[in-house]
Amino acid sequence: MLSKRQFMYHCAGCALGLSASSLLAREGVEVGKTSAFANLVPAAQVEGSANQQYAQMLKQAREKNALGADDHPEVIRLRAIAQKLIPHSYEWNARAREWKWEINLIGSSQINAFCMPGGKIAFYHGILDKLQLNDNEVAMVMGHEIAHALREHARERMGKSEATNVLASIGSAIASAYFKVDPNLTDTVAKQGANLLNLKFSREDETEADLVGMELAARAGYDPRSGVSLWQKMSAANKGAPPQWLSTHPSGSSRIKEIEANLDKVMPLYERSAQAKP
Repeated sequence: MLSKRQFMYHCAGCALGLSASSLLAREGVEVGKTSAFANLVPAAQVEGSANQQYAQMLKQAREKNALGADDHPEVIRLRAIAQKLIPHSYEWNARAREWKWEINLIGSSQINAFCMPGGKIAFYHGILDKLQLNDNEVAMVMGHEIAHALREHARERMGKSEATNVLASIGSAIASAYFKVDPNLTDTVAKQGANLLNLKFSREDETEADLVGMELAARAGYDPRSGVSLWQKMSAANKGAPPQWLSTHPSGSSRIKEIEANLDKVMPLYERSAQAKP
């Protein structure tokens, strides 16, 4: 339902022959379009590879008695949060509606979580236990990881690897002179892109995932301000981490500043969602 102000704009637009969508800006964060590099690798190929690697990971965890049971309290909690977040993912990626979403808990002390292409989510017990995350903070972590899949960051990086390989095939001398490509690096890059479990994202990817994840959480009724406390906990747990310029990840303080700078874009979404709760 349109608000009074939106209704007035809509009527004014009709009088001028303009559509409502051209007058009403999208609510939420602004991160631009997905990278064109993602189009160099078929989505079905990436998602198929992710399915296989995820299944293998679960198999290994099960053999070590490290896979959370369906009735484990933390598994129940994670799946309940995911159930609220996932419907808000469809706007960001049309294929997400068809993904076979899964979420599992791995009995590891690592502070880690991820969502592979195709909606394959895993949380390590360490991130829940060591950081003592509340539901709002879990939603921020989960939203962030889901955002990586929605924005196809893995597919983008694999596409960049593919482009690098194409350049290398032109000839090492030409590639080195005109495209600044070291052909000795291409095999390494390609292998990194193929292993989706260990794929590292760029700082830009991480910032984008923070923002999109914050919006997903807000729309699902989780307080986006919890991103601040989340990264305060993360920073405290990673005091030995390298400075931002030595890492592919933005520093905790940088992430907090970015979250705070965008809170006004998502707080109305959270407030409406919270008011709609029974």
